[in-house]
Amino acid sequence: MKVIISGYGKMGHMVQKALERRGIELALATEDVCSVDLELAKECVCIDFTTPDAFRANYPFLAKAFKAVVVGTTGWGDISSDVYAAFQNAGTPMIWASNFSIGVNALFAAVRRACEVLHGQGYTPSIEEIHHIHKLDAPSGTAKSLAGVVTDSLGVEPQISSIREGEVPGIHTVEFLSGVDKLTFTHEAFSREGFAEGAVAAALLTEGLNGVHEFSELIL
Repeated sequence: MKVIISGYGKMGHMVQKALERRGIELALATEDVCSVDLELAKECVCIDFTTPDAFRANYPFLAKAFKAVVVGTTGWGDISSDVYAAFQNAGTPMIWASNFSIGVNALFAAVRRACEVLHGQGYTPSIEEIHHIHKLDAPSGTAKSLAGVVTDSLGVEPQISSIREGEVPGIHTVEFLSGVDKLTFTHEAFSREGFAEGAVAAALLTEGLNGVHEFSELIL
């Protein structure tokens, strides 16, 4: 497998290190993915960690040009149906996640199970997410995904609070409060390395895959 990284900021550099640790070839890292040679693109899986605006502009090219695409960029949920259609029509497999951390995906599973137990028992859910000051979207994609899990499984839409401070990689807390007790789930990332490792693991899963998939569907 060969990989092209779209977006060569902090996450792009961490993805590069994750590829090196696994002995996977990095064909190119670029800030202008639409300029990639088409013959090279067809041989490569693209791992995208750009910005919401960049992904919105680039996704038609990603769908048509690459062997497969892994999307770690968030902030495009409002056009998700258009994005999915572009990849499905092009026959290009895509794996996306609001968070590629294995620990966060375990959090999704734990919260879903808790909601099943708490359903109808009078618990009020809430979500808090804390990230570094450079993060462009708020609430975070992970918080929105957690909110979706809670709404679908508990039948109550949680309130989300977003905090931006320092260089915090990411802390997500889901709380269930009743008149008699409180249940809290928290995931804290110590660095962005877990996101990079998960994205590379997703790239390996694209071999022989068809269609559009959320990362959690493939590992849980």
